[in-house]
Amino acid sequence: MRKIYNFFIIGLCLFLLSSCEDYYDTKKDPVTYGDTYLSIDLNTDKAVYKPGETVSFSLKNKPGSNPKVRYSHLGQVLKEENLGGTSWSWTTPNEDYKGYLIDIYEIVDGKEKIYHSIAVDVSSDWKKFPRYGFLSSYGKMTDAQMAKNIDVMNRYHINGVQFYDWMYDHQRPLAGTADNPLASWPDLIGRTNYLSTVKGYIDAAHNKGMKTMFYNLAFGALSNASSDGVKDEWYIYKDANHSEKDNHHLDPPFRSSIYLTNPGNSEWQNYLAQRNKDVYRVFNFDGYHIDQLGNRGTVYDYSGNVVKLEDTYKPFITAMKQENPDKRLVMNAVSQYGQNNIGTSDVDFLYTEVWDESKTYEDLAQVILNNNTYSNNTKSTVLAAYMNYAKSSGYGFVNAPGILLTNAVIFAFGGAHLEVGEHYLANEYFPNSNLQMKSELKKALISYYDFLVAYQNILRDGGNPSAFNVQSSDGKLSINNWPADKGNIAVTGKTFANKDVIHLINFTNANSMEWRDTNGTQQEASPINEAGVKIVVTKTVSRVWVASPDINGGVTQTLDFTQTGNELSLTLPQLKYWDMLVIEY
Repeated sequence: MRKIYNFFIIGLCLFLLSSCEDYYDTKKDPVTYGDTYLSIDLNTDKAVYKPGETVSFSLKNKPGSNPKVRYSHLGQVLKEENLGGTSWSWTTPNEDYKGYLIDIYEIVDGKEKIYHSIAVDVSSDWKKFPRYGFLSSYGKMTDAQMAKNIDVMNRYHINGVQFYDWMYDHQRPLAGTADNPLASWPDLIGRTNYLSTVKGYIDAAHNKGMKTMFYNLAFGALSNASSDGVKDEWYIYKDANHSEKDNHHLDPPFRSSIYLTNPGNSEWQNYLAQRNKDVYRVFNFDGYHIDQLGNRGTVYDYSGNVVKLEDTYKPFITAMKQENPDKRLVMNAVSQYGQNNIGTSDVDFLYTEVWDESKTYEDLAQVILNNNTYSNNTKSTVLAAYMNYAKSSGYGFVNAPGILLTNAVIFAFGGAHLEVGEHYLANEYFPNSNLQMKSELKKALISYYDFLVAYQNILRDGGNPSAFNVQSSDGKLSINNWPADKGNIAVTGKTFANKDVIHLINFTNANSMEWRDTNGTQQEASPINEAGVKIVVTKTVSRVWVASPDINGGVTQTLDFTQTGNELSLTLPQLKYWDMLVIEY
């Protein structure tokens, strides 16, 4: 995760961490809490469910006079029932890897009024549809404080959590011994981590069905590593004469720079695998999130041979899996470094930390498409894509338009975005909590994650990427096929056996085509209402529907249409950032 550290924010981070302020507190007075207050109106008891498992729903207040609950899958209603109170249950179907949308609605003046909606993921394994969150602070905390942070991630349906900088030393992540672990220890920057907090977070996450992954580099050792048995022969060097170890230099208050070992060295692999066994004996982690540092240039082993780091990652992953076969693995590909090899390894999904080699929305989508190729379409993608990066050096709020537009692209292309944790993630040093989400964005982002889950079977589950002939019939939309173009609506999508899925992403008001929105200046999209479109189709259309995370919580709207030969005509009710149009045959 560490490409660089921003040293000028460290003081701010330490201050924020010591304050223990919880920006996601839903119980504090919203007048006092102001712009960041979040009210979770509808919730489920877990982030993910096994087939046939029962979902427990909780509703803050019963709306309307005679509301109903509707259960749907890809626009098809499975069941409806009257809403009897503020808590109820639903037994999920027995099919695995399916997404569902549950909404509460009422007919008012002859029209549907949508009050609330929430998604449900029925998946026996997180690796099919990963939605990764993070934790980064492990000071002394109560069970209630930990539960509160996990509860918020649960509402975003986060099904796996990366425990960033939880460990002691990189070469010895467990402080103490497996038989006598320390109750507390300093992390790399000197913050005090508590065993009770790490264990408490693991338990809280597991209670929501989330996987827990401990963070560590594949090849990190601190200056004290020789006392832990790390040999000079295991390192990589900047020269062929092993006179200077390659290192990631860190100044105080960091306790040490990080010196890099050779991930391909079998003795190092065995050493670290044993240290990981110690971790698993003490902590009930589900697996190991493996980090790297990108392209290190020309480096050498102790004998003077050039080490091609990108070729060492797959054997390293294999060694970690062989030693702990029941544990999960994920590995970061910094700027895609080594991803072509990682893609065919035993990781649960592909994870890319995206830097300036991929600046534009087109580049961002291409990372996901490339990952699909590297894994032969067998693994999903999560992107560590830090929004408002330059702005994160100071206090403030993240910019909602930039985040929603970037998520529209990531989600439409089948990826997920590492961004939700104790705070919003805008920096590669995860404890940086300088930027907060305002209430409006928190609610909007929940809708986006509901959408990602509810429609995962057409967003992240097969289909063939396709180009579509979509035109405006009334001049309200300026449309072009992907790649995105500033000032236009970008169209992309997939073809399935019995349906076409077309995404319309609105760049009409965009002032930049760089996804990071580094200074937080991306402009809000203006809704476009009742826009006529014409689409070329090749079959007889049976049904057309549209859904958007920006409208009615992602609930499906069936559209009227006319078909004349191969031309389909319809009206889009509204487009803000992202509409998904589904044509069924």
